[in-house]
Order: sequence, then structure tokens, then C-alpha cells
Amino acid sequence: MNKKIVAPLLVAFISFVFLSAAQAQDALTPIPKVSNEWQFEVTPYLWAPSISSTLNYKGQYLNTADLNANNVISNLKSGGMISGEARYGNWGIMADMVSATLQKSGTTPVTPAPGQTFQLAYKPTLQETILTGAATYNLLTNTNATLDGLVGVRWIGMTATLNLAANGTNYSLSDSKTMSTVDPIVGFKGRYRIADSTWYVPFYADIGGGGGTTNMTWQAIAGIGKTIEKWVDVALVYRGLYYDMSTSKTNGQGLLQKTTFQGPQLSATFRF
Repeated sequence: MNKKIVAPLLVAFISFVFLSAAQAQDALTPIPKVSNEWQFEVTPYLWAPSISSTLNYKGQYLNTADLNANNVISNLKSGGMISGEARYGNWGIMADMVSATLQKSGTTPVTPAPGQTFQLAYKPTLQETILTGAATYNLLTNTNATLDGLVGVRWIGMTATLNLAANGTNYSLSDSKTMSTVDPIVGFKGRYRIADSTWYVPFYADIGGGGGTTNMTWQAIAGIGKTIEKWVDVALVYRGLYYDMSTSKTNGQGLLQKTTFQGPQLSATFRF
């Protein structure tokens, strides 16, 4: 994990926690109650992942879209991140959105024939929007833990653009591939209360695939959080999201193959 990214997030997290810690916390609990009334929550967040993506061009795999968390921030052209949930009794619905456009430039050596080697300049651009939606059902709730099962779908829309130019020659090429796919997912989410306090461990996991061009997708989240008031809590977690695309399902022409997002995430959840 990149220390330059984690340190500011950790400082912000701790500062926000203790600015509101003056009031008595004994009656607060991080475990939400199951109620036959509508309950809503909205969670804006900042996720600073490293991104590793394999591109396939003309049957050749190029590991060119490989960005650490610092590069993601510096190469981020636009983006937005938010999630929400509504519950009534044991049932609920949840949604999450991540949208980002990133770009990176570099060179790689190419040998088209024995004794011929030149540098190939590349500029991959990755535009992605990922939407996750699911129905949830509470499987367990007590004073120390809550656990929900979930069944839903994840939609991903991607545009991968690869610009190539051979240094010292007139050769240049630009190719772009746009795709989208919807995949069923199953999983679970919940919280575990730490020592009867207002601190808790949030966790989430799902897995799916089989839709469109996807072989498999999974997502996992775990970290630490604190309830500040009945209507707000904050959390610092580590989040990973993976996609494995199939070349065969796109007649061998798919640019994007495997993509991994992983890094720290700072969030604030507002309940009403």
C-alpha cells in the first residue's frame, strides 16, 4: 500500500473521529437495528486504488495500464464515487457507483524481425463506469454483529483506447474498443462490533460472472469504522475489485482483458 496515499487518509479519518468524540457514546451502537420502518443511508467516499490492467492488441498482451495510487490521482481525468442503501425489516436494496477516466503514456521495445528493434510509444486510456446493485436479506443481527446475504448484478462499461507510434518511423495507429456487460453476483456484507464500543469492522464480499464478456468478477472490502452519532459514521477500509474478460467471447478483438483495482478507501455514511 502506498504510504503517501494512506497517511493523509489515516490522518483525516482519525481527525474526523475525535472531533466528534466529546459527547457521551454509551448509548451508541454501530450495529443497525432491524425495524419495520424504512431506513436509508448514503455513503460518499474516496477510493484511491492502484490499477493493473492487461490490454490485448492483435493477439499480443501488453501490461501497459499499470498505475499506482499516486499515478491514479495524477492521471485521473474525471470521476465520482457513491453508494446507498434502503432497508425495511429484514429486506433491503443497495447500489454503488464508481466512475473514472485514466490515461498513461510510456514506451516498450518491439522486435518485428531479427536484428530490428525500436521503441513503441503507447498511450492507453481507460474509461470505466461500474454500477453494482443488489437485494439484501438480514441473516443475523445481535448486539455485536450483523450479517446480510445479497444477490444482485454488476454492470461495467469500458472504453479502452490504445494509441501506438514507432519512434523514428512514420508508423502510428489508434484503436479503441468499447464494451459493456452485466454479471450476476452473490455475496455477503456486515459489521462486527469491537469490544462493545462504537468501533466496528465493516466487511463485504461478492463474486460472479458469466454475463457478456466476463469470465469472473469479484469484490472484497474490510477495514475499521466508528459510529460518531446515530446519523453518521466513518470508515477506513481496503477495497479490491477484479475483472477477468474473455477474448474468445469477443472474437479475439477485445482490448481489455484483466483489471485489478485495489487500495484504501475513506467514507462517511449518513443515515436518515
